[in-house]
Amino acid sequence: MSKNAFVFMGGTFDPIHNGHLRTALEMQQWLGVDRLHLIPSKTPVHKDAPGCTSAQRLEMVRLAVEGESALQVDEREINSVQPSYTLLTLQGLRAELGDAVPICMIMGMDAYQTLPSWHEWQRFLTLGHLIVVQRPGYQLADDSVMGELTRQHRADSPQELLSQPSGKVLLHELTPLGISATQVRETIGSGDSPRYLIPDPVWQFIQENQLYGLTN
Repeated sequence: MSKNAFVFMGGTFDPIHNGHLRTALEMQQWLGVDRLHLIPSKTPVHKDAPGCTSAQRLEMVRLAVEGESALQVDEREINSVQPSYTLLTLQGLRAELGDAVPICMIMGMDAYQTLPSWHEWQRFLTLGHLIVVQRPGYQLADDSVMGELTRQHRADSPQELLSQPSGKVLLHELTPLGISATQVRETIGSGDSPRYLIPDPVWQFIQENQLYGLTN
């Protein structure tokens, strides 16, 4: 198994919450890699504009993983002048890492099923692997576009992914914490505390910067 694999999880992280962090840490441990990279998007292509600036979202991710060596912040999309297209991120990683290093992108099943609407999504597997986190017992419809893609490219173990640079889809059952960024924003907007939904340093940052409609 390659310890040099680049494994990442992208997202708006608006704001980052404990569900993101727990999923990332569990996936890092399950894959047996040294670290997992969190890549905040600059301007999400598939979502509404975030509730705060890209610099603020990046800082919250930094604060959230401070002291956890298994999770690392990657600023490439925030610093890029290009749109946050996943294809561009994968192309950049492949150019940077070379042809032999496994690249693994982690995504939820909900996002996986929307891939046909993503920019040049058919090229993703030529550049890396997809690791799809699904809730226990969930099954893709066999006659769906993604069901067919999964059948053609499915891997049976992390070892299979980490022994080659690209081309595989690995499904992994995981029960995520029932937390969403929308829930966090709504909790803050209603004047309630989001503590234990997000890391304390992130909550402190939100208060200091009066984000998500927070006022003194």
